[in-house]
Amino acid sequence: MQWFPPTGSAAGGPQDGSGPDTGERADALTGTVDGLDEVLAAVDAFDQVLVAGLLRPRPAQAAGLSGLARAVAGSPLADRVAEATEKAAAGSAAEDHFVALAAARTALLGSVHDALAARAEEVTGRSGGGATAPGPDGPDGTGASKDDLDGAGGPDEAGGTGGSVEADEQRAANLLAAARSWLSDLARRGWQGLDHDVVAGSAQVVSAMLPVPGLRRLAVLLDGFAAELAASCPGAALERIPVRRWADLWARATLLTLPGAAHAPATGTATGRLLPLGVDVQEHATAVQAQVHAVFEPADGAAPRLVRASVSAPKPDTVVGAGLWQLLRPHMSLLAAAGEGRAMELTGMPVTAEGDLLWSDVHARPGEPADPFATARVALPAAADAVAAPLDRHPARLAVPVFLEGYAVRQDDDALTFTVAGHPLAVDTGRVPAAGPLTPAAVARSGACIGLLRWDAGTFGVQPLAVETTVRKKAVAVHAGAWAGGTTDKAGVRAEKAATDAVKVLRERAGKLLRT
Repeated sequence: MQWFPPTGSAAGGPQDGSGPDTGERADALTGTVDGLDEVLAAVDAFDQVLVAGLLRPRPAQAAGLSGLARAVAGSPLADRVAEATEKAAAGSAAEDHFVALAAARTALLGSVHDALAARAEEVTGRSGGGATAPGPDGPDGTGASKDDLDGAGGPDEAGGTGGSVEADEQRAANLLAAARSWLSDLARRGWQGLDHDVVAGSAQVVSAMLPVPGLRRLAVLLDGFAAELAASCPGAALERIPVRRWADLWARATLLTLPGAAHAPATGTATGRLLPLGVDVQEHATAVQAQVHAVFEPADGAAPRLVRASVSAPKPDTVVGAGLWQLLRPHMSLLAAAGEGRAMELTGMPVTAEGDLLWSDVHARPGEPADPFATARVALPAAADAVAAPLDRHPARLAVPVFLEGYAVRQDDDALTFTVAGHPLAVDTGRVPAAGPLTPAAVARSGACIGLLRWDAGTFGVQPLAVETTVRKKAVAVHAGAWAGGTTDKAGVRAEKAATDAVKVLRERAGKLLRT
């Protein structure tokens, strides 16, 4: 049996995977993490504060706020958070106080991320994933400096003074301030106080943000968040509230309203060979994103490292399944390479400190065939993990490429588990996209898996990106992103045709509306 990294590879270890190193690596996934429960308890207590809202705080909410302040008492945020919790408990919190609360919550979950990333490094034998990329003057690791928090409610968000700010910068600043105002209103009303009038307050802001490239990240987040809230109105009638999720979305969106928080500048260029491992697809009703995880081998002979390349697009809610690729593939040639099992040769591709390629087809050309499973067995163990951006330091954002082989599979109803070196590892088949041939059944029959190590609900699990399995007594590889560049698969062709027809109808309707 093999654990990640494959035994006998560059990481060393016995060829049969039976040595003590294997069990010790697997044990790191199930061992306790000092302080984790206490940090999550402080976060949960604050999240309950947002359920009832801060318009008229009650004693229980004051206790949740004070717990948040105590949890960050030794950090650079201590004074600002202490002031914010005092104002919030009194029902007089302003926008800058809500920003400070969001920053404190984000910093706490960032510490959880770092501890879990360190465990993942123990498991993979690679390094780098627990490190944090520098933020915009953010000593607390949230990407927000004390000056950002102090000036969050000011009029000149773009960084200039009133008379010298360019018109487009001032407009962006005004839109960020409007988004922050809406998010502050949500915190005051709380999830139980939701109604359609409150939620609708975001619509005009989102519409104005979407055409602005620098604000699109926040706009898409607000759009999806508002859609979830609208579908749950009125809040007073909700039987179950997704407390952690909505608090996550609220805190992230609030910090993205700070100047520069969403900015991820290129810190260098990448020239060399890119070897795709797999494609992760994420979507909601109005947007879709494909993220390619890959190993990059620099042309100058430097150590290989893990990188990502992402492409996103707005979408109508009628385009689903394989039809999503029609929206994405025109914008990134890497999708076709990933679907075909081919490397890409990069020349001067911009890349951020976090290992995100700022993809431009001008800097890439198709390379030789490259089997992702060969990449996973040979190149992945020696690759350094990507570092985390400050705002991405969240346990739900942990996504570490791993390779598994020789595991046992257990299926209990819809729950699938791999047993690796005697330790159970949950398999998240719910993340397998409908936009490819990979299915839970194929995963259940597999003997090797390329996946993303994730953490959810207190445990580590793996999201499959590709598996080696047996179909009609033949060994085959099945990839979630196999249809990214097009397909001759009958199911894929039918799905693409249905999407083409749906887009054609929408365009015809839009044309009629424009002519009337």
